[in-house]
Amino acid sequence: MMPKTILIADDSPLVGQALYKLLATEENYDLRVQAADGKSAISLAQECKPDLVILDLSMPEMNGLQTARELKKIMPSVPIILFTLHADAVDESVARDWCVDSVVLKGDFTRLMNDVRKLLSDENREAASPASRQQD
Repeated sequence: MMPKTILIADDSPLVGQALYKLLATEENYDLRVQAADGKSAISLAQECKPDLVILDLSMPEMNGLQTARELKKIMPSVPIILFTLHADAVDESVARDWCVDSVVLKGDFTRLMNDVRKLLSDENREAASPASRQQD
C-alpha cells in the first residue's frame, strides 16, 4: 500500500511537532511538515500533492478557511481537516461552505486520528470523489 501524504499547516511549531509525532505512529503516512501559514500550505500542496491536509484556523497571511477554499479549487478530492481551538465557532454548515471535511478541537487527538483514518480510507476516497458527490 502506498503511504498517504499528509500536509500540516499550523503557525505553532509545537502543534506541528505534536501532530508530526502523533501521525508518525501510523506506518502508512508520509508527513510533510510544516507550513506556517495558508500561502505556504498552498504552494507546498501543489508541490507534494497531499492525500489529506490538516489546517489551523488562525494563521497569518490566510486563515484556515480561506486556505481550505483555495486548496479545494486546486485539489477538489483532497479531504481537509480544520484543527482549531475555535471548533465551537465553526459549525458543520460553515465548514462545508468553506470546503472543510471535518472540524476538530485542538487537543482532541483521538478524534483527529479517527477522522484522519476515516478520510484516508479507500472507501471514503471513492465516496468523496467529485464524480460521485451529490449536490445539495
